[in-house]
Amino acid sequence: MTDTAAVEVLADVHRGVGRILLNRPKALNALTTDMVVAIDGALAGWERTSLSAVVLASTSTKAFCAGGDIRTIREHSLAGDAEASERFFASEYRLNARIAEYPVPVVSLIDGLCMGGGLGLSVHGSFRVVTEGAVLAMPETGIGFFPDVGASYFLPRLPGAIGMYLGLTGHRLDAADALYTGLATHFVPRDGLDAVGMPWPTAPATRWTPS
Repeated sequence: MTDTAAVEVLADVHRGVGRILLNRPKALNALTTDMVVAIDGALAGWERTSLSAVVLASTSTKAFCAGGDIRTIREHSLAGDAEASERFFASEYRLNARIAEYPVPVVSLIDGLCMGGGLGLSVHGSFRVVTEGAVLAMPETGIGFFPDVGASYFLPRLPGAIGMYLGLTGHRLDAADALYTGLATHFVPRDGLDAVGMPWPTAPATRWTPS
């Protein structure tokens, strides 16, 4: 994990709850390979500890996570560095699978944008809590990509043909829509999120570092 990732992904354990805070607000928490590896490493390390839950949240009200860092992936492609792009997607999909199989509930607090890779972080967990500011979408088709991060599993399981519609159009859902479709499980007003996730200190008491 790089020094940058250590700032962009903050992790600690508080009263038996693992907490991961996305902290790249200027980029709307767009995921880099280092960020994905840091999150996956924290979760892997916590599998050996006694936790009651894991909470994923953001320092920004604008975005929980706007997806993968497509700009960097494009730069890799233009530079002919296919290995770097493959490393990102392999790491991201590995993280999605870990969240889906995690031994304790994973709770995502979604305030602001949650798109593409942001849904990959959240939808595979046990609980997805949205606020009135939540906006969810799988907009990949707009850039000529397919809905990934396990979307071929979760989109067909939405009511009716909504999953196909969302995958083809990239349509944005508000909190009510997300609750109806099942992409979200609970609603909490923005000003009540701290009560769900427990207040974050200015800097977490302990940060995950590789062992």
